[in-house]
Amino acid sequence: MISKPIALAILCASAFGFGLVTKFSAADEKAYPNPFFVFDNGLHGIADPPRVLKELGYQGVGVRALDIGGFIRSYEQAGLKVFSTYVGCRLDQTPPYDPSFKDQIPKLRGTDVILWLTVLGGQRGREDAKAAAVVREIADLAAAAKLRVALYPHAGFYVATTADALRVARQVARPNVGVSINLCHELMGDQGPQLDATIREAGPQLMVVSINGADVKQPGLGWDRLIQPLGRGNYDVCGFLKKLQAAGYRGPIGLQCYGVKGDPLENLKQSIRAWKDCQAGLPQ
Repeated sequence: MISKPIALAILCASAFGFGLVTKFSAADEKAYPNPFFVFDNGLHGIADPPRVLKELGYQGVGVRALDIGGFIRSYEQAGLKVFSTYVGCRLDQTPPYDPSFKDQIPKLRGTDVILWLTVLGGQRGREDAKAAAVVREIADLAAAAKLRVALYPHAGFYVATTADALRVARQVARPNVGVSINLCHELMGDQGPQLDATIREAGPQLMVVSINGADVKQPGLGWDRLIQPLGRGNYDVCGFLKKLQAAGYRGPIGLQCYGVKGDPLENLKQSIRAWKDCQAGLPQ
């Protein structure tokens, strides 16, 4: 039964064409091949995020840090999942990653949380052997907990693009290590025209993808144009999703919200509406 406050919210929001409660039906969830989650940087100021995300129709969240047992429990209680946690390593520091990894990673055993790993420092493209050795250490810790590691390309980092991630991952040579495509970072790195090839080359190593609304990259464009709520900007994100589906990608897709202006709840509503519109246009 829908509570009176939620019922009132539906009635009020329907006048504007889109309400807070737009849950996926069982048929929707079966039809949509990729679970859709939100980066926690899109939840600032949101009261009771698990409830809100559940009501809007998202499948979960991506967080930052390793001590996330409380997050996992709260989202599981709402019928949602913590899909990933954002962690990092640095090639120019000793030790190259937080020593707490050795204590915290085993605690994530059984959660299926993806360790979404950034690689910073060093001379880009010239220290792959060192990068691979560091990632291999982290991958072995993760493997002992039956977890996967996805390299997170980030503009300006050692692993800045998916092409960088693939190059390093192949040297790591661990079955639990893969890559991700982060749309905004590919665009910032002027990799937009190569995305068709990137999707093909990532193939079975592609573990997770992030998207957001964006404009087609032009000289001088900043993050405010390359990270927008989904459905805004002139970049064809739906077309990108079609290419992922055609390539057989069925893994999770996260909504990047870094630095997005405006009301967080309205942004989440906008993005889930755009997501469902894109999904409606995909082959079923």
